[in-house]
Amino acid sequence: MLSKTLTIENSEGLHMRPAGVVAKDVTIVFGDKRINAKSLINIISACIKTGAEITFECDGEDEEAAMAKVEELASQNFGE
Repeated sequence: MLSKTLTIENSEGLHMRPAGVVAKDVTIVFGDKRINAKSLINIISACIKTGAEITFECDGEDEEAAMAKVEELASQNFGE
């Protein structure tokens, strides 16, 4: 399993558009919540705002590709 903690920088927080890209084999850890990234409703209901630190955990046969996608999205401010 790969894990990386990032700070959400975009002004809208982690909202539906970028959340939809981070789905396969990814768990988001935010505070005491563990969110399966396949569930957009759970991501949105977590209310991850600007400045929040979250950890992305990627597990499975595609974990390296999934983490690379998370890092790419983060470098692009999650599409904003």
